[in-house]
Amino acid sequence: MKNIFIAISLLLSATLFSQTTDVIHLEKLGADREITIKLPASYEKNLEKKYPLVLVLDGEYLFAPFQGNLAFGNYWDDIPEVILIGINQNKKDERYDDSEFDEATGLPSKKGGAFFEFIAAELIPYLEKKYRIAPFKIIAGLDSTAGLLNSFLYKDIPQFSAYISLSPELAKGMIERIPERLATTKEPLFYYQATADGDLKKFQNQIKALDKNITAIKNPLLNYKFDDFKNASHYSLVLNGIPNALYQIFSVYRPISSIEYQEKIAILPDSHAKYLTDKYETIEKSLGIKMNVRLGDFKAIEAAILKSGDFKGYEELAQISGQQYEKSMLYDYHMAMFYEKTKDYKKAVKFYQNAFMKQEIRELTKDMMMNKAADLKKLIPVKAKGLKGGKAKEIIEEVPVSDTPTTDTPTTETPTETPTEEKKP
Repeated sequence: MKNIFIAISLLLSATLFSQTTDVIHLEKLGADREITIKLPASYEKNLEKKYPLVLVLDGEYLFAPFQGNLAFGNYWDDIPEVILIGINQNKKDERYDDSEFDEATGLPSKKGGAFFEFIAAELIPYLEKKYRIAPFKIIAGLDSTAGLLNSFLYKDIPQFSAYISLSPELAKGMIERIPERLATTKEPLFYYQATADGDLKKFQNQIKALDKNITAIKNPLLNYKFDDFKNASHYSLVLNGIPNALYQIFSVYRPISSIEYQEKIAILPDSHAKYLTDKYETIEKSLGIKMNVRLGDFKAIEAAILKSGDFKGYEELAQISGQQYEKSMLYDYHMAMFYEKTKDYKKAVKFYQNAFMKQEIRELTKDMMMNKAADLKKLIPVKAKGLKGGKAKEIIEEVPVSDTPTTDTPTTETPTETPTEEKKP
């Protein structure tokens, strides 16, 4: 029990240590504004890594639900670590002045224009200078502030790659203008909006009209999602919308699931390793996150290779594992499986023996590698004397090799659960 309390205390200490507040002076407004910063747990450990930015308006009440959903998703590796920033706007109802717009143009004006320029010209450059921020940035807001964030679509060089618009209060003309901007994007862009049956009727009508116009867009670079929640109010829709938005935006990041395996991978006759490299190249291109292939994703591709019989895929996997996990036995295991399944047992034995000298990884152990090598040695032809003229006679032991993995082989033909590394609470 004492150890449990110590663990909880350490966890709370780490959480408190990584969450801070800062006061920034807004030159455009001639005033100070408080922001809340939550850095990733690994921020001080990996000094070369950059992290996506999630910028939350109305920080007093939107920061906490975003923080909780991000932490939960990251625990299961469905969402990457991010830098979370909240701008506090409700001490004196600043959010209304911050979101002020011109009635004729629908664009930020007066104090709203100044706040808009503060984010674009002061806050983002300040954060990029102080923290290791990746190019991928998300902005989120509710009603008035959700209406404001749409104005960033009009920047010549977009500062945000994803928009989370929760029950937005849309300015004049935005029902037509937002789709026009989304239709012309030349970079991958994520756009999420939500309403509910208990939302304000004026908001509902505008949001649904906007949804109809966005749905008609035929731009493959636009990733759009709309939710109309039942039995939810203007405020409770936030707790439904945040996880839906985050999981939509980071869908490409998630490990290979059982559904993805069955619907996209298991049906491939070949090129399974290419599917894997394409997946991680998409993660890097879309989110700015460069990462090694997850070990669970290797397992899923190995299972598909076994099922299809396209054993050259093992050799292709070895090119990936050899680069990303060079000190482990994963490369030698992949090469050994390639030669074993193509019945070149002598070379397979060599790679299993080489693996014995490397670091264990996943279910791959030294005992397993030596056992595999010993089993395959029995299948290698041996020469024995005994024929006339002193010619050798080949004696091959009849030990069948199955094309399905044995109990100590870390692949299965069809993952029954999400094929990723299991994390336990």
